[in-house]
Amino acid sequence: MSKRIIACLDIDAGRVVKGVRFAGTREVGDPVQLARRYDEEGIDELVFYDISASAEGRRTTLQTVEATAEQVFIPLTVGGGVASVEQVRELLRAGSDKVSLNTAAVADPSLITAAAERFGSQCVVLSIDARRRRDASGRWDGGWEVVTHGGRRSTGLDAVDWARRGEALGAGELVLNSIDADGVRAVNPAVRGPLLGGLRCTRDAVVEPGLVLGALRVTLEATGRYTWLPRRQVVDVGTGAGGTAVAVDQLGDRHAATVVLLCIGDRLTGLGGRVGTTLAAAPLRKCRLQMLQTAPTSVQLTTALADGDSLRYYPAYDLPGRSALPAPSAATDEWGMQLLVVQRAGGGLTIGDTHTYEEPFDFAVEERPYGDLVARAEAVLGWPVPPVVRRWAGVYTAVTDERIYYRTAVDAGVVAVTGAAGRGMTLAPAIAEETWEELTR
Repeated sequence: MSKRIIACLDIDAGRVVKGVRFAGTREVGDPVQLARRYDEEGIDELVFYDISASAEGRRTTLQTVEATAEQVFIPLTVGGGVASVEQVRELLRAGSDKVSLNTAAVADPSLITAAAERFGSQCVVLSIDARRRRDASGRWDGGWEVVTHGGRRSTGLDAVDWARRGEALGAGELVLNSIDADGVRAVNPAVRGPLLGGLRCTRDAVVEPGLVLGALRVTLEATGRYTWLPRRQVVDVGTGAGGTAVAVDQLGDRHAATVVLLCIGDRLTGLGGRVGTTLAAAPLRKCRLQMLQTAPTSVQLTTALADGDSLRYYPAYDLPGRSALPAPSAATDEWGMQLLVVQRAGGGLTIGDTHTYEEPFDFAVEERPYGDLVARAEAVLGWPVPPVVRRWAGVYTAVTDERIYYRTAVDAGVVAVTGAAGRGMTLAPAIAEETWEELTR
């Protein structure tokens, strides 16, 4: 099946507008001029929707249709406020090739049949505005509801059932507009691929640990209260004279302290004494992941992105609609894959990631999942990502119980912290603050 590119222009008061869920519109241009430009750039079809005609109880402006039909020579579909066979006839005579029915067809489904019998099914398009259907608690129940009057009124109709019925009544084409997805594009205009909708976390940030750690070190050293010992690794901890905690590094040097705080990451083995014994019995496991980074792009992402496969892995998303997710792809299933995209401070995109839990981990970096991740990122974004400039694999530690991260007092004055998994970068400040409060009580 060949692909066709169809431009849909929302029109209000004779001007092309852009809005979210048909509201909060702003003017972006003249419909005739934009139609001519799309025609010149090789668009396959053009659709005009008068988004306020039904809500205001008026008809689509015929003059706009006539002027456009004189300028462009590609199939033109027009909709908005069409409520009778006579109005369908007027739009076809004005130069429209097809007429889109929406609100009026819901109110009187026989209009679809009457128009198809009079002008042929090829001239009749059933346009369906749909949004996620919610239960009494506000949760998505896995279905979609038809809305009318520019998204202002609920109908109680199931979108899939209405589409099947519309086809049976004589509609030659169906157009589905998921108004839930409009909000995604309003928040992040860089997302141009096909969507059913999205969830938004309002607390989002660019995480640049390489920059942050360097700046943090400079800031702390400036206080005169901190000393860095690079290339030293703690291998054991103990207790010195007077009950003082002591950290022992790989060179055998002993470092006395009021508190020894072990942020061990994925280093669950190799530590002796009570630390090693405690970690061996802790509810922790390691995870190996692969990610990549692209060259900078001039397109700005205003949020990080994740695809629907993320919903499979987290208990917080165990909602009724999750069971309606399609079966994962072979690559997703094999690599425990979910799409994550974040833009770095320099403009490049970090794209990931895979999840492997069976140790020992493979030293090699597999190429196959990278191709799948790039393809999925491009499908969501709707544009080619820049060339890949860096690939890497990493290992983190995750808790296996209900905790968000793992913290325990190993010995007097010795505390171990790990297990935050992929949340570590984001939650590190909160984990540090919570740990400090615990230590200073």
